[in-house]
Amino acid sequence: MTTILVTGGTGTLGRLVTERLRADGHEVRVLSRHSRPYAVDLREGGPGLDTALTGVDTVVHCASTPRGGDEKAAAQLIAAARKAGVRHLVYISIVGVDRVPFGYYRAKLAVERLVADSGLGWTVLRATQFHDLVLQVLEALARVPVLVLPAGVSDQPVEVAEVAGRLAELAAGAPAGRVADMAGPEVRTFESLARAYLKASGKRRRVVNLPLFGAAYRGFRAGGHLAPERAVGKGTFEEYLAARARGAR
Repeated sequence: MTTILVTGGTGTLGRLVTERLRADGHEVRVLSRHSRPYAVDLREGGPGLDTALTGVDTVVHCASTPRGGDEKAAAQLIAAARKAGVRHLVYISIVGVDRVPFGYYRAKLAVERLVADSGLGWTVLRATQFHDLVLQVLEALARVPVLVLPAGVSDQPVEVAEVAGRLAELAAGAPAGRVADMAGPEVRTFESLARAYLKASGKRRRVVNLPLFGAAYRGFRAGGHLAPERAVGKGTFEEYLAARARGAR
């Protein structure tokens, strides 16, 4: 079995990727800013990153933040991976990064390009939004009596554990370039997802759909972040909410 480094290995996705890889018998190192012995800020790089990559065959790059710095972090990681002789770099991206002019998406697309031009063997998987993210957004919006939603926007959320399983599978294989997107089983209006959340949580909120402005909103409204032809995910949003209610998460 191979030695695999998972960046962002304590996060929502990275933790599950790590668990799956270890269950499959791989030696896995977890890299994050606070996870010892490989506590590294990727934006800074340095000797700690070199140490983490020593003897590593494959890197699964899950570390990411909408607060900025992804491109710098990826550049540091790639340079150190080349120096360490890493064979395979696997990157998780987002469906629609090349179609929706949203700041975070632009950064993810830029990292995809860095990965493809890295000189390393590489694989990129794009996935739709996780159920967890949709829930976080809805919980934030429901803090006030009126739940205001972006009018005309749909989503296609996917179960994060399914994406983790696919990433682990790709990490164990040969570099494959850009692989087929992975999307959830249903394209849903954001309002239907909101009402499912309200029903599951027992909250009462007035739901209002508000038209927004800007190129990013137009991109989301046009469905640039959806992949109905790649609805390969199995778990629905309602099943996710039910599992949370049972204490499964």
